[in-house]
Formats: sequence, C-alpha cells, structure tokens
Amino acid sequence: MNRSHLLRQGRQSIPNAHYLVTATTRHRQQVFTNFHTACCASRHFYHPRVSELATTFAFVVMPDHIHWLLQLNGDLSEAVRRYKAYVSLNIDRRLWQDGFHDRMIKDEASLKAAARYIVANPLRANLVEDIGKYSYWDAIWL
Repeated sequence: MNRSHLLRQGRQSIPNAHYLVTATTRHRQQVFTNFHTACCASRHFYHPRVSELATTFAFVVMPDHIHWLLQLNGDLSEAVRRYKAYVSLNIDRRLWQDGFHDRMIKDEASLKAAARYIVANPLRANLVEDIGKYSYWDAIWL
C-alpha cells in the first residue's frame, strides 16, 4: 500500500528555514552506482529551476537515495519535485519513490551536525574508507 501521503502530514514550507531531505529510489534500486547517473543526480542540486526554490548547503548521492541539506526559498515539496524531475528526465526513466522525508533544522549546531551526517554517509555505508575518495557529495563548509 502506498503511504506517501502520510509523509505530507504536518509538512510546512517556511521561507529561509533549513531542511534535511531524504529521497529514495523506487524499490531502493541502486540507480546511482555508475558515474553518469551519480553525476547527474549531483549536478541537479544546482539546476537553476531548483536553486530558485532551495539553496543547497550539503548533499550526498548514495546508490539508492539522496540526502539534501537546504535553505528554503520557496515551497519545499516543489523544490524536491523539481530536483527529482530533472534527474529523472536526464536519466530518461522514472527513478524515485513517491514522497520524501524531511526534517526542519532549527539551530546552527544542528545544521552543522546534519551536514556532518550527510557527508559521512558513504563512510557509514562502507562505500569508501576516506570521504575524499567518494565523488558524489558537496558541502558549503569546504
């Protein structure tokens, strides 16, 4: 049963607020294991139509999901929808599970902790032993 509508309950789009967003691929397929698809997913966090709604602070592209730390400039659901649509269009197939998970970040300490969590994802997943060897992430604090 599709329960993605439950993810929208209580969701707010507060301008200038920071959000940690997680979106997964359909059936948790490992779509982003090759260079082309992972680069495509990485690049579209900065697509002009996405950036007008959300400023990217950090992201990581994992084999079957993404984490995105952003500051909202518009509607959260629309920002995520645009991001997912541009990635899908470039890869030329429907990639994403319906919906997404989000958490509003309320203070500076939590913001940096969320960024550290995002960047460390490939290490926790044992994809690499050194984050410098993983190409599909970025953070403004570099």
